[in-house]
Amino acid sequence: MNTAGTTTALPESVDRRMRVARTALILTGTAGLLFGVYVLFDTVRIARLPGVALWIGAAIVLHDAVLAVLVFFCGILLRRAGRRVTGTIVLVVQGAIVVGSIMTLIVVPAIVAQSLAPTNPSLLPLDYGRNLALFWVAVALVATVWSALLYARSKRANQRPSSRQS
Repeated sequence: MNTAGTTTALPESVDRRMRVARTALILTGTAGLLFGVYVLFDTVRIARLPGVALWIGAAIVLHDAVLAVLVFFCGILLRRAGRRVTGTIVLVVQGAIVVGSIMTLIVVPAIVAQSLAPTNPSLLPLDYGRNLALFWVAVALVATVWSALLYARSKRANQRPSSRQS
């Protein structure tokens, strides 16, 4: 919408390209989903499917009840910091939370399986809990350094006189 409250139409070429892009993304996503279902039924025994369904359900609940809420409130808190924090810093922190949470979701089943004392210790040989903690430290460190660089860059940009000033 423009300032007068009316909508502005996109050129027909942009609208057509957008439809083509959306269609391509939908087809790619559908193909990926169908391939995943094929691989699931091809590689997992039928008796184990309820456990896989439980894991997927738990992942969805974890995402909706924890991850999405955490990222949402982190964004709110960072935005309340005022003009000191730019939108790019908020995105970096939210991205770090998402990356760390996805890795946690991937590693937690290995941690649980390891705690059940597997009959073959060479199956899960690493200390997955410690490695996950180190991963979170690395993600936090990268996000902190990146945010500090963005903050310093925005401070320098704000201190320069505007080219419009005479």
